[in-house]
Amino acid sequence: MTEVLGVDPGLLARFRAAHATIRWRDAPRARRRPAPPGGVRIAHLHDEEARVVTLDAGADGTTLQTDSGPVGALVLLIEVERRGTPVDLRAREAAELPGFPQGALEARWGGPRPAAPGGIGYADLVALARYALA
Repeated sequence: MTEVLGVDPGLLARFRAAHATIRWRDAPRARRRPAPPGGVRIAHLHDEEARVVTLDAGADGTTLQTDSGPVGALVLLIEVERRGTPVDLRAREAAELPGFPQGALEARWGGPRPAAPGGIGYADLVALARYALA
């Protein structure tokens, strides 16, 4: 998987070690919206947090949405390593997705490839996730 992500083995080991130290907790529930299928959690590492939403759509696959910061990028990279190459990987604009007023990173495994081109590369995620190592 290091070839797909474009990460040397030493850096990937550092990402794995940092991911192992993430403290997880359930996110507060929104009063007006039902919880998405799959759940909403908060990942806390050092002094940063990221909202992580898992959307399970059955045969259409699973989508993971995270805050677009270093911890969110780290969580997403480790999921790519764990699950394999997503069919769609993209950045979402501020407030485009509910619960992500500052923007989000999104990966989807399973289901059809998107018709519209776009998305982000692993190099961008790796560069952002490096900040979570501090």
